[in-house]
Amino acid sequence: MNTTTMRTMIAAAALMVAAGSASAQTFKAEIPMAFRVSNKTMAPGTYDLRLTRAASGMMLVVYNRTTRTSAALVPSVTADPPKAWRAAGDAKIAFACTDGACSLRELWDGFGTDAYRFPAPRSAGTLVAQRSEFLTLSMVRTH
Repeated sequence: MNTTTMRTMIAAAALMVAAGSASAQTFKAEIPMAFRVSNKTMAPGTYDLRLTRAASGMMLVVYNRTTRTSAALVPSVTADPPKAWRAAGDAKIAFACTDGACSLRELWDGFGTDAYRFPAPRSAGTLVAQRSEFLTLSMVRTH
């Protein structure tokens, strides 16, 4: 392989890495309660939330900085962010809490036209009428 071909291949590989990292967004959030992501319980703490475009679509990786645990999930749908979120203008994350158990349900990056909604984890046992409350937290973009 000649030098020009090798340099072209290295430049192409570097461009692909740069394009892949440019499509990812990382946010920092202080989450004050335990919550569920993909049927995994995450402890309260400081989190990095990395929203990235994968070959199969969008994916969110939730990483606890203290415990160094993570979980990943794929949005079930995208929708317009709530008007109050747009008015505030900063990135948001929302949780649905039922009987003290909270689940990550929605994320908005603070500027796009889509908010990402995540499926609720399935609960064991019988289905009974429950009251749900929604908690919305702001996030800070780190990258």
